[in-house]
Amino acid sequence: MAGKYFEELEVGRTFEHEPGRTVTETDNLLFTALTLNTQPLHLDAEFAKDTQHGQILVNSIFTLGLVVGLSVGDTTLGTTIGNLGFDKTTFPNPVFIGDTIRVTSTVVNRRESRSKPDRGIVTFEHVGTNQRGEVVCSCLRGAMMMRRR
Repeated sequence: MAGKYFEELEVGRTFEHEPGRTVTETDNLLFTALTLNTQPLHLDAEFAKDTQHGQILVNSIFTLGLVVGLSVGDTTLGTTIGNLGFDKTTFPNPVFIGDTIRVTSTVVNRRESRSKPDRGIVTFEHVGTNQRGEVVCSCLRGAMMMRRR
């Protein structure tokens, strides 16, 4: 698997994830409908025309999922036991249909599990930017990671 084990995730290690991903109208519509979020700002182009942005905004929870998802191949694919939580999640700029998101992840903390010697806890900072270099999402993610045996 491509994911890294606890021992490989040193504090300060940074990953520039490729490829990026362009958000489509279908992504936003499907995610918004599946999560029963009826906010017209995500669904109704006529409504959105009269808002400050003048267009549909991509559902921020989709953006968070995409930012974390783009990190998986380089960091946790096959080596994570599970997510422990997300902290300090921010969306400083909106995502619009057609924006391309790129992600950088940095290991900001790690510790061995106190109760289970086969795992450790790693905190990642994920930062998603659009094609203009604007930060659209950042978060701290706690992940329980496998140790090498």
